[in-house]
Formats: sequence, structure tokens, C-alpha cells
Amino acid sequence: MLNDWTPDSWRTRVALQQPRYEDPAALARAVAELSALPPLVTTWEVEELRRQLAEAAQGKRFLLQGGDCAESLSECRAEPVTNKLKVLLQMSLVLVHGGQRPVIRVGRFAGQYAKPRSEDTETREGVTLPSYRGDIVNRPAFTAADRRPDPDLLLRGYERAALTLNLIRALSSGGFADLHHPENWDLAFVESSPLAAEYRRIVGSIGESLRFMENVLGVRTGGMEKVDFFSSHEGLHLEYERAQTHLQNGHWYHLATHFPWIGLRTAQLDGAHVEYFRGLRNPIGVKIGASTTAEGLRRLLDLLNPTHLPGRITLIHRFGAGQIAAHLPGLIAAVRDTSHLPLWVCDPMHGNTVTTAAGYKTRRFQAILEELEQAFDLHAQTGGRLGGVHIELTGDDVTECTGGARGLAEVDLKRAYRTEVDPRLNGEQALEMALLIARKMRSLG
Repeated sequence: MLNDWTPDSWRTRVALQQPRYEDPAALARAVAELSALPPLVTTWEVEELRRQLAEAAQGKRFLLQGGDCAESLSECRAEPVTNKLKVLLQMSLVLVHGGQRPVIRVGRFAGQYAKPRSEDTETREGVTLPSYRGDIVNRPAFTAADRRPDPDLLLRGYERAALTLNLIRALSSGGFADLHHPENWDLAFVESSPLAAEYRRIVGSIGESLRFMENVLGVRTGGMEKVDFFSSHEGLHLEYERAQTHLQNGHWYHLATHFPWIGLRTAQLDGAHVEYFRGLRNPIGVKIGASTTAEGLRRLLDLLNPTHLPGRITLIHRFGAGQIAAHLPGLIAAVRDTSHLPLWVCDPMHGNTVTTAAGYKTRRFQAILEELEQAFDLHAQTGGRLGGVHIELTGDDVTECTGGARGLAEVDLKRAYRTEVDPRLNGEQALEMALLIARKMRSLG
């Protein structure tokens, strides 16, 4: 425990990206009620994830982190949640096969309800209202009532996160994730994908290997009926995060999620978010980008992990395909000059966002792939290894990102463009990306 830190010491710092509530008393009541509710995750789950991330930093595992840009309270239903789990299971199966390493499965779900915004307000046709900051803060409809920050949404977010985690846990430990039955993970709209045959070959190969081992041993291979699944979200709304901060076994844990991360917009060394995160025992992610300096990154690592706890820090870099080669090698070198051993992960989504002439925010599949392939190569050239990927995706048949095997074009976006914030890969595109990542991993050995 840090002698100069408390779960509320962040209140003495500047807290960016926080909503402005009209009724402080109502906010205090909601936070008090949230603080009295039980944790959503356990300390032993958090410690197990940290142990696995430490192994990933040593090249022994690979992190797959994926899910919605911003979860919707209304999408806390069985089908959307199950479909996201299906995609992540399919992707992890492909990555295990291609990388020949265990895969850590971390979902951007069960709490990814708050989003940073470039501006505090939004203006349409002369009307200015607060920006939509995610379903835990306000609502997307452009009306004064919907855009007003509502403290009760903090409680609704907690409830939906609990329901989502309950279903994920039941599915991942109750036979749904059984490697003997990957047909459970099929998505109907992916069946006719041009890459479906390659996926089937991988499934068949793994199935044959399992049957061979079971026939030789004369017993069913243990441990194949369930998988570990961990939750994550951006630790943005500090009142929400503080309310679920608990002292257990002599350490402070954030127990609304296993793996919170600090966004690029809130990673100021003297800011409230870094101050809050530095006292937690959880493994934490830190988004870094073109604005991150070598000296700033070294100081950030020293602040967040002064004892060099293994598995504590995951650096999630997001540059864009056109900038990664200019910025990543210098940051790798800066960290190598220290005794820190973070896990390096590539977020190829946020640096590759563009807006079409029709006003759709989108991402090109090829640009996402190009940044990922460069990330693998740049880490290899510096004697290291890319340890994971961080992807915004959905199991639904949306048309938000262009490209991929079907060649979705800008004209196709309007067919099923559903995101309220950033565009996501659909299930077919996500599986295709996993297949291409696996090929890259095999080529690097």
C-alpha cells in the first residue's frame, strides 16, 4: 500500500472528461448506493489475470482484448452478449492455433459504458446540448432531457454489468466454451464468409488432435470444457470507479472489472486518473499514442508501477498505420532503458478512424491490418514481441468498417450502421482479422 495515496486522493487533481451533474446531492446518493453494492469481480480473479499478463509480457501467452466501443444498456440481452462471446472464442481458437501460445481472453464488456469526447457540447441546427458520454452518463438522443447527465444511470450501468458478467461466466464455465464443440460458436451470417473454409480447417485440425490425445490416453482431455474470461473497461468515470474500490488482503482493488485502463486523453502525469490508478492492485492498461513522449512514458511507468510488479502494466499503443513506424520504436527503446517489463499490445482501431463524405465515421479493414502487421514487425526488429491485440468488434451483422473479404464499401455503411460512437468490426471481419494475425504470428515463429 502507498502511504501517500487514498481512494479519494484523486480529488485533489484535475479530473478531465467528467460529466457535470446538475444535482450534486442526487449524485452523492447514487454513489453511496453504488458503494454499498457487492463487488462484480473477485480479488483472486484479478490476481490470476495479472499472473497471466506477466507471462504474456515474457512471450508465453498472447492477449486478445475485444468488444464494443461503448456498450449500450439496451443491448444487455442474451443474443448480443452471446454473439460477442462467440466471436472472441472463435478468434482465440485461431490465435492459439497460429501463435502456438495460450490466449488470454479479455472482453471490452460488463462496464464499457463511459466514453471520452473531444468537446463537452454538441451543436445541431443551432441547438447546443451536452455531448453524449455513454449510457452510464446520459442518453444518445439529441434532446435536452436525454443529454442531461443522470446519476441513476450509474446504478443502471452496474446492474447491466452484473447481468452481463453473470451470463459470460455461465457460458464460459458451463460447457458452451467446450473446445470439443466449437459449432456452438457459429454465427449464421459468417457461414458464407470467403474465409469460413479456412476456419473450418483449423477447427478440424484441433478436433483431430484432441481426439488423438484422448484415444491415446484413454480419457477425455481435461480443461477443455471451459475457459477463463476476464472483463475490462476504460476507467473514465472516477465517481463510478471509486464507488467500487475495496480494501482486501491489505491492497486496494477496483472490483467493478478485472482490467481497467487509462485512456490517452486522461493519462496526464499530474492528473486525477493517473493518481487514482496508481494505488490499485489491479493490472491496468495504459493507452499511448503519437503524443506520448519517451520521458513521459518512463515517468508514467515509475508512477504506476514503482515496485515493478509483474503483469501490472499493459501498454496499448494506438498510432494509425501511417504513424506507427515513426513513433513506436522510440517508445520501445525508452522502456528498454528502464527495468520495467510491460506487456505491449496494439490497438489498430483508434488511429485509423476516418469520416466519409456522407458523414459516417468508419475504419478501413486494410489500414487496421497494416498497423497490426507493422506492430508485429517493429517489435520483432527491436528484439521484442508484440504480446496482444485490442480490437473494437461486435458479433452482430453490422456495416461500420469498410473492406474485408466481402469488400464492404462506403455505400454499404448505411445498411446496418448502429454504433453511437466508434465503428466496430463485425463478426466476419473480426474472424478474418484473427486468421490474418495468426498467419503473421506463424511467419514470425
